[in-house]
Amino acid sequence: MLSEFRAFLLKTNALALAIGVIIGGALGTVVTSLVNDIIMPPVGLVLGGIDFAAQKWVLKAGDAETEIAIRYGTFINAIIAFIVIAFVVWQISKSFIKEPPPAEAKTCPFCKEANAVDATKCRACASAI
Repeated sequence: MLSEFRAFLLKTNALALAIGVIIGGALGTVVTSLVNDIIMPPVGLVLGGIDFAAQKWVLKAGDAETEIAIRYGTFINAIIAFIVIAFVVWQISKSFIKEPPPAEAKTCPFCKEANAVDATKCRACASAI
């Protein structure tokens, strides 16, 4: 049973998925640092010295442990990190996933429908081609 499970992991996409999850976790950490430590400080400076991570709407005042607040600045940072991660994943997938070339087709002279090259009748109008 163990050897069958090992064969499953090695022959299917489970191994690729596991590698993708590990790399994705590492990429998420790097992008979070990129957003919080490199992108947002200049953006905050341009917008008048705002520290986005500290932006919040206080619902109930109190000390640091008892304050209830909506921390929308942290949410903005998370959205920007998501956009950067999505862009990087899109670029990586574009470079690895290539669309197959379109299959050759024979066009029906009557209805102009594309048919397989070896077809003798049109699949749309059933005329001989």
